[in-house]
Formats: sequence, C-alpha cells, structure tokens
Amino acid sequence: MSFIGNIIWFVFAGLWQGLAWTFNGILWSLTIIGIPVGKQCFKMARLSFCPFGKSVDYGGGSVSLMLNLIWIIVSGFGMALAFALNGIALCATIVGIPFGLQCFKMAKLALMPFGARVLNQA
Repeated sequence: MSFIGNIIWFVFAGLWQGLAWTFNGILWSLTIIGIPVGKQCFKMARLSFCPFGKSVDYGGGSVSLMLNLIWIIVSGFGMALAFALNGIALCATIVGIPFGLQCFKMAKLALMPFGARVLNQA
C-alpha cells in the first residue's frame, strides 16, 4: 500500500518538495562549512520523494540545536511554511488527508532536520 501512496505522493507533492530539499542542499554545499548541512538536505530529499512507510525519530544534542536554529533562519522557515500550506490544501478532501499529513511531517522536518533520523517502518 505504501508503494501506491508513494507514487501518488510523488505526483502531487513529493517531486517539488524533494527538489526544494535538493536545491537547498546544493546551495549549502557551495561552501566547505555548509557541506554537512547540504548532506542532511540530500537525506531529507530522499525522504520527501517517498515518505510512506518511513518515520522520523527526532533527537540530537546541543550541536543539532544550534544547527537547527541557523537552518530555520536561513532556509527552514520558508520551506516549512510552503509544506504546511500544501498540507492544508491536500487536507481539503477526504482522499487527500493522508497526503496532507505527510506534508505536515515534512513541514516539521523542515524546521528541525538536524538530529532527525529516518526509520523504515516494519
């Protein structure tokens, strides 16, 4: 079932959300200091393309907190707002609710990507 969900997701939201993460990863990777941030963006892009069947575990320490604060100011707030608005639009129909919930998962991830781990659900 998650395979079908991922295909529908990719068409309606996953493509542009994954490209947003990829674009931010490329921009962050232009500097040597930003390469770890860009690497995390590329991990989140993979999740954005196919989020069904995966969950996110949040954790981390003080370094993750500092990186998340810098991230929110530079890139995260705009992405989170766009993902949340897309989630609201998808939740307007009963069929779109599961996809809207995935958008909200991505919006939360766009605010706190550092210290987050992607887990496969069994």
